[in-house]
Amino acid sequence: MTTTTTSVLPVEARRDEAAPRREVPAWLKGSRRWLADAGAGWLLPFGLLAVWEAAARLDLLTETILPAPSAVLLAAWTLLLKGELLTHIGVSGARALAGFAVGGLIGFGLGLANGLSAASRTLTDTTLQMIRNVPHLALVPLVIIWFGIDEGAKLFLVALGVFFPIYVNTLLGILTVDPQLIEMGRAYGMSNTALFRRVLLPGALPSIFVGVRYGLGIMWLTLIVAETIAASSGLGYMAMQAREFLLVDIVVLAIIIYALLGKLADSVARALERRCLQWHPSFRNS
Repeated sequence: MTTTTTSVLPVEARRDEAAPRREVPAWLKGSRRWLADAGAGWLLPFGLLAVWEAAARLDLLTETILPAPSAVLLAAWTLLLKGELLTHIGVSGARALAGFAVGGLIGFGLGLANGLSAASRTLTDTTLQMIRNVPHLALVPLVIIWFGIDEGAKLFLVALGVFFPIYVNTLLGILTVDPQLIEMGRAYGMSNTALFRRVLLPGALPSIFVGVRYGLGIMWLTLIVAETIAASSGLGYMAMQAREFLLVDIVVLAIIIYALLGKLADSVARALERRCLQWHPSFRNS
């Protein structure tokens, strides 16, 4: 007589054992990795803040030279309760984004035109490269004469600073697309529009994003200078007013906010870069 051995596991356990394990979605894995990397990236800044606070507490730094982070935080809280801090941040953010949009779109358009057309490149690139070598912040006195101290001057300076990084990198990206991919696309009968959309633009995107990230840094640098020279609102204006009254904590606060806004803008650009370049081997697992 043959006896049959039955499992002593509960029905629920056998069902769970038989059910296939669900894999973690790729986007969730990427999010966890990004959070881990972001957390590791903030270790050094927080460590420097701790050292800074300790030095201030031990009277190694005086308030007139560099106030403690806790004093800067208290100044931020005071301005936040008054409603001034968010107003200045909003004004500076609007100026920065408006200048970036104008300069970035023009730079992107001219970069595409000169990358796709040799005639356009021959006609305009030499002139643009000569202008690029003129420091745009050296034009501040002339810009004030042209636009006065209104918003137009700040918009022009930010747009001019953003224009060239995006233009140069867009042009470089288009020109360095693998010619064999272009020939393959033509061999498959792609139209010029399809070739641009499926071969040229994707191939140029890594270089374009380099220009965007570099342009974001120039954007904040230009805005700081523009707001400290001629402004009646914004973070630069807040810092200059604080300097007049020797409020070092507010000056340091403005600098820290500029740094945090720059970090935020770069993080957004990197997230967009990862999303748009998932097909690229260098970004597939990032």
